[in-house]
Amino acid sequence: MAGEKSEEDTVSEYLGQNPELAQWVDTFRSYSESNKQWVARREFLLRNMEAFPTLEHGVPSSSLDRLLSLSMVWANNVFLGCCYPQAVMDKIKEMGDGIVVQDAPVHKTTKDGIQGRGKRSATTEGESDSGGKRAKSSRKSGPLPQAPAEYQPFFNRLYKAVAWKLVSAGGFGPNLDHFEILRSCVESCKETMACVYVPLKDITGLPAGRTQKEGHVCEIRCQTVYIGTGYGRDEAAAKAMASKEALKVFQGRKVTVKICKRKYNGKDVEDLVLLDEQPRSPGFPPALSYPFQDEQLEEGSS
Repeated sequence: MAGEKSEEDTVSEYLGQNPELAQWVDTFRSYSESNKQWVARREFLLRNMEAFPTLEHGVPSSSLDRLLSLSMVWANNVFLGCCYPQAVMDKIKEMGDGIVVQDAPVHKTTKDGIQGRGKRSATTEGESDSGGKRAKSSRKSGPLPQAPAEYQPFFNRLYKAVAWKLVSAGGFGPNLDHFEILRSCVESCKETMACVYVPLKDITGLPAGRTQKEGHVCEIRCQTVYIGTGYGRDEAAAKAMASKEALKVFQGRKVTVKICKRKYNGKDVEDLVLLDEQPRSPGFPPALSYPFQDEQLEEGSS
């Protein structure tokens, strides 16, 4: 109907009436986000702030970290077709219900991965993707061969930020707030991290001795690149251990983004991984999320 406000107009009007909130929220925009992606993720953040009662404007907190992580997971699913554990997918679907994304990609999902994507004029999160013809994606499975070189400049900047932060903190040690150091450095480079949590009992292919234990696993990514996995009695402990493992990568003379083989849903996939120069035992923890279209997964299940 003519004269009817769009959701984007309503959000803009609300932010115009709350300039301090607008300025604070804009600090969460990632360096690599397009206007369309940021407008959608900003609405996700604003809609869900009230669901985190301990969140305070302008104050870093675990609630804020949780909301930011969920917003990145939601955006990665909507715009990139990233797959996450079902509990995570259910959570972001609920949180994103009602958000309209203009010309959003449409992803055809199989049991094991993403087959392809097309576009539609507008979609509301929670709307069914069943039915209709879907455009076949021409993108190859896994990360593109040139991806490591594209991501390397960002991680070079992040390496310098982490190095200076650790120097000011007196060096790497067990008493550091590893997540806070990593989070502040990533945000200083105009990015945010995505954390995915899964109960230990739901993960296959874990290292020996962990499969029978209670607790959670946390995987941390930044710009779709895997940087660390941690195990703990709860989500907070798992996140702390994942952050500690991630910071260890920054202890060498440099960090390098490489394409490596990992296990996802029991199958070998190529993933972008941040590495240092230290020799490592072969293999990586199984991936909890996979941010790349992978047609081989579907072929393997057919």
